[in-house]
Amino acid sequence: MTFESSKTLGGVGALLMFIGVFPYINYFGIIELIGAILVLAALHGFARIYKENGIFDNALYGIITGIVGVVLSVAIGIAIILPNIKDFLIKLYPSWNGDWSTITSLSGMTPNTSNISFGDFIPFITAAIVVIATLWIFAIIATFLFRRSLKQLSARTNVGLFSTTGLLLLIGAVLIILFGLGLLLMWIATLILAIAFFTMKPQETQPPTTATATPQ
Repeated sequence: MTFESSKTLGGVGALLMFIGVFPYINYFGIIELIGAILVLAALHGFARIYKENGIFDNALYGIITGIVGVVLSVAIGIAIILPNIKDFLIKLYPSWNGDWSTITSLSGMTPNTSNISFGDFIPFITAAIVVIATLWIFAIIATFLFRRSLKQLSARTNVGLFSTTGLLLLIGAVLIILFGLGLLLMWIATLILAIAFFTMKPQETQPPTTATATPQ
C-alpha cells in the first residue's frame, strides 16, 4: 500500500465516521463501521511505511477492546434482566399465564400498574448502571490505545492533528458519562482526523552525507 492510498483511505474513512451520525445517512452504524475499517486499513499501511508496528497494533487492540466492551455489556444486561423480566410482566399483566409462547398476547391486554412498586424496577436500574459503567470503562481503555496509535503516527509524520485527535477521543470517552459533551468531542475528533490525513505530506528523503577528507 502506497503513502497516497493510505492517506486517501484514512481521510475518506474518517469522513464516513463523521457524517455517519446524520439521519438518513447511517443505517444501523454501517457507514461508521465502513469508515472505521478504512481508517484501520490506512493505519496498517502507515505502520508498514514507517516500520512502526504500534501504529496499527494499538489501533487494532483499541477496536477489539471496544467490541469486547459492547458484547460484555449486552451479556451482563441480559444476565441481570432475564431472571426478573418474567415476574415483572406477570405483575404488570396479571391475566398472563407466564407462558413465553403466548408473549404476543400481551399486546391485547391492559397493564395494571397498581401491582408495580419501585422495588420492581431495581433490577432494571441496576442493569442499566452496570451496562453503562462497563461501556464507559471499556471506552476509556479503547480510546487510550487508539490515542497511542495516533501519537506514534503524529511523531512519524509531524502532523500534530493526529495527536490532537487522540486526545479529544480520550477526553470524550472520559466525559461520555455526560452523554452530549463526550459524544460531541468524539464526533469532532473524527473530523479533525480526516483533516489530519488529508494534510499529510510524504517526508522528504534526506540526502546521504558525504565524508569530508581531513587535510593532512
